[in-house]
Amino acid sequence: MNKYPAPEFSARFLLPKYWGTLLLVAFAYLLSLLPWKLQFAMGKALGRAAIRLMPKRRKTMIRNLELCFPNMPAAEREALIKANIDNTGLALFETGMAWYWSEARVAKHVSFEGLEHLDKLRAEGRGVLLVSVHSLNLEFGGRACGLKLSGMGVYRPNNNPCFDYFQFKGRTKGGHEMIHRKDVKTMLESLRKGRVLWYAPDHDYGPRRHAFAPLFAVEQACTTTGTSLLVDETDCAIVPFTVVRNDDNGHYTLTIREPLVDSFPKHDPEAGARVINKVVEESIMAAPDQYMWLHRRFKTRPEGQPSLY
Repeated sequence: MNKYPAPEFSARFLLPKYWGTLLLVAFAYLLSLLPWKLQFAMGKALGRAAIRLMPKRRKTMIRNLELCFPNMPAAEREALIKANIDNTGLALFETGMAWYWSEARVAKHVSFEGLEHLDKLRAEGRGVLLVSVHSLNLEFGGRACGLKLSGMGVYRPNNNPCFDYFQFKGRTKGGHEMIHRKDVKTMLESLRKGRVLWYAPDHDYGPRRHAFAPLFAVEQACTTTGTSLLVDETDCAIVPFTVVRNDDNGHYTLTIREPLVDSFPKHDPEAGARVINKVVEESIMAAPDQYMWLHRRFKTRPEGQPSLY
């Protein structure tokens, strides 16, 4: 089994072109040392300041919410936008928490629900496709997950090799291993061996290996059919999980939801895309203000249809 090799620190990372990256990583470390309530206040302030410098991202966020929830009252949508901006700023702090906090400090802020579902599947020796969405606290969720189980995560190396070094170290701190996102062979091998594979099928990954399926009020959302490939080839169980920050005191609940065992449509990628988008919807609605609405989720359209942005 070929897991993604750990990047090594290079002396070239000390060159001026990487100083900004080193400062960012050091800044995240120092922030992680602060009390949670101070981090929370600073995170909200950072989000509100940063969004002013990213008008295109704000426009994307607003458009995504309009597309997904066209009947949502304007006041409710505006409140959701404000909360999402706050949580976007807090994501930097939650990344620092994930990469630098001790296990003891992480454990103080996390509770778990539904672990019995995983225990049963592991006792059966069945592979588990742990399906998440790109919530803004996903980095912290991955670290918290490592307190109870180790698995393999689908990994996209960062284009900046210096940042990739620190990102990889952070994401494997809880005992996880990484598989390159294009290494389907290793994904299949790990699932066949009864391992846990962390997978996030909620983004628009483009026209390769895709189907158009409903997502909220958007009737044709470009959806990866990779989920169907993994299930068809390994007979793994799909296990949705969510990570939700419950309050301003920094308590998170990691919930393992009811597995889809033998109920996911086989050898029908389009039906599979419809089912997985329902899973995605339920996961997002666990805390819609904590989801990554900044992503252009509906950028890929069926041939001949105009852009939604």
